[in-house]
Amino acid sequence: MRLDGRRESTNVDDRRGMSGKTKAGLGIGGIIIAALIAWISGGDPFAAVVDTVNQNGGLGSVIGGNTEVAQGQREFTEEEQQLATFSKQILAGTEDVWTEVFKQNNWGEYEYPRMVLYTDAVQTACGNGSAQMGPFYCSGDQALYIDLSFFMTMKQSLGADGDFAYAYVIAHEVGHHVEYLNGTLGKAHQQMAKLSKEDANKVSVRLELLADFYAGVWAHYDNKMFNSLEDGDIEEAIRCAQVIGDDYLQKKARGVVVSEEFTHGTSAQRLRWFKLGLQTGDVTRGDTFSRSDSEL
Repeated sequence: MRLDGRRESTNVDDRRGMSGKTKAGLGIGGIIIAALIAWISGGDPFAAVVDTVNQNGGLGSVIGGNTEVAQGQREFTEEEQQLATFSKQILAGTEDVWTEVFKQNNWGEYEYPRMVLYTDAVQTACGNGSAQMGPFYCSGDQALYIDLSFFMTMKQSLGADGDFAYAYVIAHEVGHHVEYLNGTLGKAHQQMAKLSKEDANKVSVRLELLADFYAGVWAHYDNKMFNSLEDGDIEEAIRCAQVIGDDYLQKKARGVVVSEEFTHGTSAQRLRWFKLGLQTGDVTRGDTFSRSDSEL
């Protein structure tokens, strides 16, 4: 991505260097990291993801107990500092884009989320978050939480590398913030609390695909505003979407696909909705909750 000269968001709380014992948050990174940890340790990756969903009550929520936080001092590597700067620039881009999109669509004033950078563990208004579950969004304090080591895990364990792939992750979590602001997230969580596990999973999939769509909308307008996309960027996002689909992870972990256990959508679905947002930039096309299962 072309980011030279781009501003950095000031809505950032850098808590790196803190650690503690927590329960996990949930987000686009959650399904990846939970699966990877179980897979690497010889367990069942998808079972780990399902357990996490059940423990957290759906996307955007972080449920936890008491936090034991320890302050730690260390020097950050050049790569870590570059990733921090990059993340602040991407967040700034989402602020610029969504401010304009909200205005154009008469959605009211766009309220900026905060981005919290942390190491290992973090306390949030929703409970306690863990780096093991990757980036997540907490509607309780309207903040997205990121341990930057997640991007290194994406590269090393999934082969999903590149700055636009990383930007897609951030934009997806901001997409959950957009869902919160327009009321979709709260309504979905209320609905999920009343449903069976299988039906709640279907609602979760629709939330995730909508966040993917919003990530595409952001990329559409960010490129229009700043000419930010370079050759190969779209391919990076496509690769990322392909390796975080439920079907891909299930097949890799167990050799079989169980659609009833999907919580995020298939690789094809995630790619389809991201590309729809990217190609059209039309927020009215993000109708994941009015589509039948076969139309997703």
